Amino acid sequence: HLPEAPPATQNFIIPKKEIHTVPDMGKWKRSQAYADYIGFILTLNEGVKGKKLTFEYRVSEAIEKLVALLNTLDRWIDETPPVDQPSRFGNKAYRTWYAKLDEEAENLVATVVPTHLAAAVPEVAVYLKESVGNSTRIDYGTGHEAAFAAFLCCLCKIGVLRVDDQIAITVFLLFATFPFPVMRKLQKTYRMEPAGSQGVWGLDDFQFLPFIWGSSQLIDHPYLEPRHFVDEKAVNENHKDYMFLECILFITEMKTGPFAEHSNQLWNISAVPSWSKVNQGLIRMYKAECLEKFPVIQHFKFGSLLPIHPVTSG
Repeated sequence: HLPEAPPATQNFIIPKKEIHTVPDMGKWKRSQAYADYIGFILTLNEGVKGKKLTFEYRVSEAIEKLVALLNTLDRWIDETPPVDQPSRFGNKAYRTWYAKLDEEAENLVATVVPTHLAAAVPEVAVYLKESVGNSTRIDYGTGHEAAFAAFLCCLCKIGVLRVDDQIAITVFLLFATFPFPVMRKLQKTYRMEPAGSQGVWGLDDFQFLPFIWGSSQLIDHPYLEPRHFVDEKAVNENHKDYMFLECILFITEMKTGPFAEHSNQLWNISAVPSWSKVNQGLIRMYKAECLEKFPVIQHFKFGSLLPIHPVTSG
């Protein structure tokens, strides 16, 4: 369950890194930030259970403004075409695109946050900037994805996004709008390297959360079972409704050769008998492979909304 919006007197701060060495990981796992972050992921996981991407929903003004923000990032990609360079990967035009975001992030976030919460903008904008990849290495991975989830979590904590009726919409519009068109477009346009990729043994080079929430969408589905996601026909017919299948489609577009070879982990998951088991397994795997890995968490930033201090009861 997520905490209510903070009191108006809250002192917002610019988030900074706190996990500098492997022994600091204990601090992270005991922190309020960890509890709130995982709570947010699981609340969204419940919220999308059994729902299609195409179900009818009412969109709040805040969500409309967020979608407009993402559309701006998308437009900037079109305005910043890749440059000719000898290396195939890590197109340097990404740095130009990133510099624009770096400069404009607070203005963009200010369009979403009401004026009485303007003090929160610099804190929240940091998570948006952290969520699009690394401009030095031109790479993208699950740590960047976590920063985007943290960005949405912060917007919930200051009361801009409401968790109740808006929950599935948050996932569908913002995660299905963001990692899919915008993130995938960044990855494809600038040939970004996967950050900390485990290659064949990882789930996907770039994302993890859409697999978790996507498997929740499919729980108790009348006929689609885990074995169907390696079936091209089932994927082509249903990917518009289900995030998990959208992920699979992207992988098959990006990789060549037999599925069992390029995506061994997912191939193994297709043998699991039920979507609820897949969902539980992926949550465990996410904690172990992403949230408990120092190379990922050393980049996570902590502020007043996602604080490093130990969990406070109450």
